[in-house]
Amino acid sequence: LRLTCLVLSARLAVRLLISGQFLLVPDEAYYWQWSRYLALGYHDHPPMIAWGIWGATKLLGHTEFAVRLPAMLALAAASVYLCLLAVRWFSWHTALHVALLTQGLLLLNGSALIATPDSMLLLFWAAASYHAARAVEADTLLQWLLTGICFGLGLLSKYTMLLFLPSLFFAMIFSTEYRKGFLSYRPWLGLAGGCLLFTPVLLWNARNNWVTFRHLLFQSGESEPVLLTLSYLPDFLATQAGLLSPVIFVLIIAGWITGWSGKRIPPARASFLIWMSLSTFLLFTLLALHVRIYGNWPAPAYLTALVLIAALYSPGQVGKKTSEKAPRYRLWQFGLGLAFFCSILVLTQLLYPVLPLRVKLDRLARESKGWDELAQIVEKKLQGMARPEETFVFGLRYQFASELAFYMTGQPHTVSINRWSRPNVYDFWFTDEMLLGKDAVGIFEHKAVITVLPEVFERVDPVMTVTLHRNGPWFGKETVHTLYMARCYDFQGGRAWVPKNPADVRAVQ
Repeated sequence: LRLTCLVLSARLAVRLLISGQFLLVPDEAYYWQWSRYLALGYHDHPPMIAWGIWGATKLLGHTEFAVRLPAMLALAAASVYLCLLAVRWFSWHTALHVALLTQGLLLLNGSALIATPDSMLLLFWAAASYHAARAVEADTLLQWLLTGICFGLGLLSKYTMLLFLPSLFFAMIFSTEYRKGFLSYRPWLGLAGGCLLFTPVLLWNARNNWVTFRHLLFQSGESEPVLLTLSYLPDFLATQAGLLSPVIFVLIIAGWITGWSGKRIPPARASFLIWMSLSTFLLFTLLALHVRIYGNWPAPAYLTALVLIAALYSPGQVGKKTSEKAPRYRLWQFGLGLAFFCSILVLTQLLYPVLPLRVKLDRLARESKGWDELAQIVEKKLQGMARPEETFVFGLRYQFASELAFYMTGQPHTVSINRWSRPNVYDFWFTDEMLLGKDAVGIFEHKAVITVLPEVFERVDPVMTVTLHRNGPWFGKETVHTLYMARCYDFQGGRAWVPKNPADVRAVQ
């Protein structure tokens, strides 16, 4: 118990210390923008991350630390829930190794330090799994209601939470002990409560042409011409192995295959832990045969799997009291050590470039360097405009608009001109009428864009090149981004996205 608490507290303390030491990555700045336009729903995701950032920034100010605080606390709480599940079903020794896993894996460290909807999703998935585990065994109304509440809060965090339902269904239907729960009114009452919590998002989408669900259909490859392809599967599996560390990934797969035996874990509990993870992983694996899957999307699939492999393979495994130095645990120790090594190395690289990587190979640098420098450059150009008070700042990608909003003095309300890119939530915040006749300073990444800007402005000055840099011990001063900036005059309208294909599922007729 004491060691488990120490591991969780120490890692949280480290995250709290370093969370304000690097710039917001573009998606974080984007979600921070959401928090300035509070709503019941957003174009890309449900509102929970925006609500969390709003509360933290109201209390602590608009800083990197405040933006990331909800994510850090959410992952700490998710780890606690997984440890509690390990304690209830196994032992504190097992829980200690669950704690080490949750604090060592790069996938979870990233979710804890970068403010995205995944951190909230992982919290409520872990919480719902814990309460569901108690509910299927005791069948108490309280535990089913708590499961439903956590499910509903998860839906308010990220739509991936919907996959919790088939996971729990399979966990119950394939277990003789748990199957009888379907005959009780309690789980259905819990489900109704969870769905009730989700109604604000449904109402928001109903008023906005179901735009989020159109976005989800597009993301799932609805418009992809090829139904099945092997092009994405190797990348998907390699990414999962990298984010979990290869040894832990192999142990999880081994746990899914061998955990049913009942030799160490009671079959019903093993089935629960397996189905609550395997079903989601299998779904994303199937999707990877059709469309590219981002590395973080299957993250909830691994939560109960961590409890499973700690119970099966760690020194805290069920029914064993052998020394942690026994040869049989060397693979576990190597896997756990590799996971911590990779996480520490990546986090160190995030703060200071200790690895001799050129910028083109260092995604961390491209995501987190130069945004404050860009803000200063744009601000200087803005003040040089003839009427700065009637001039707005825009990006042709929402990422640029969001970073500028956070790092420019006074944190102005910037605009994303989506006409030639893709729809996003900025379409709900600005109308052409709000900007007509105003001048602008804009940032974009392709020089040729200067040829289409006259479609929405009366006049555009020649393009200017902007280079953003980082300094490191290996290669000195390097260019992180080469962007382009233009001064534009008399906005004529046409800011919103125009679909190139009328049949695009995102297009609203």
